[in-house]
Amino acid sequence: MKTIGLIGGMSWESTAQYYRLLNELTRERLGGLHSAKCVLHSVDFAEIEELQTAGRWTEAGEVLARAAKSLAAAGADLLLICTNTMHKVADQVAAAVDIPLLHLADTTAAAVRAAGLDRVGLLGTAFTMEQDFYRGRLAGHGLEVLVPDAPGRAVVHRVIYEELCLGVVREESRAAYREVIAELVSRGAQGVVLGCTEIELLVGAADSPVPLFPTTALHARAAVDAALGPDAPSGPPPRTP
Repeated sequence: MKTIGLIGGMSWESTAQYYRLLNELTRERLGGLHSAKCVLHSVDFAEIEELQTAGRWTEAGEVLARAAKSLAAAGADLLLICTNTMHKVADQVAAAVDIPLLHLADTTAAAVRAAGLDRVGLLGTAFTMEQDFYRGRLAGHGLEVLVPDAPGRAVVHRVIYEELCLGVVREESRAAYREVIAELVSRGAQGVVLGCTEIELLVGAADSPVPLFPTTALHARAAVDAALGPDAPSGPPPRTP
């Protein structure tokens, strides 16, 4: 079993989900008392958010690159950036270490393509929805990517930073996200990418008429697959009722 390195804390609410999923999926594959081998470097999100807002992405990338180096030194065999938005600096982070970086957008695109879809809506922070670093990566896999209109993007972004990153889950925000999803579907979205790791705290399959692609869960599963390899057991057989 390889050791998974996690650059987390952006926010810690979603990083906690990563840790839970990595261990649940490892136990699912191997059974018994097995858990994931992982090391975590959790940054102070307030410092990162300030750099994001100021457009100081290179400096933010330097913070994450230092985190990546610490994880490699701690014995990590592969690396995850536990946030969609900070994949804007993924190349900078990957260049700082000699271990592979498992890119979140690539694992998400693979899941979309495996589902037979080629046109998806994208929800995330304003940076993720409006800039090309993430949409372009998805498009590079042959996907057409739709984003909400300006009011919809503002709602999605606000809820992420003012509520979900603080662990606040509100029914009125879930209803607002449902409206945004419905608008994307009306424009032809065959599925919707939950392109912010915190969004999975708010919405699930019951909130959408089309398939949702939860990037945290997809990223975690891809990491476990990479850590265990193709020859690892698939887990114990299901219990009979």
